[in-house]
Amino acid sequence: MPGLQHSVVIAAPPERVWAVLVDVERWPSLIPTVDSVERLDAGPLAVGARTRLRQPRLPEAVWTVTELTEGSSFTWESHSPGATVVASHVVEPHADGSRLRLSVTMTGPLSRIGWAMTRSLTHRYVDLEADAIAGAARSAD
Repeated sequence: MPGLQHSVVIAAPPERVWAVLVDVERWPSLIPTVDSVERLDAGPLAVGARTRLRQPRLPEAVWTVTELTEGSSFTWESHSPGATVVASHVVEPHADGSRLRLSVTMTGPLSRIGWAMTRSLTHRYVDLEADAIAGAARSAD
């Protein structure tokens, strides 16, 4: 199963990192790899919630939350013909504040081809996203 995982330690408490992470509607103003976000459901992020996400150089995707542990993690997935992309977001306490772990995996009959086409872009985007979330969490008051 193609994929990647990226971790970053953030000098901010887990609650602050979590608040930035789940406020997906603010991502376009915080994260340079997100052009627009449209929540398709009202209320806080929860299992079953759907979000339309537009990113440069990638097709528009609808992401559905499949797992959520309040204050620490959420996973969502997006389906396209022949492939499913799963993205996990985990915030853990760390001696220096928090650790943010982001992971992306791709499954399905076309996943190896899809991953070959998007691997380097996905690596770059995940690195940029982790850095942007870290920066926003450190500067939040």
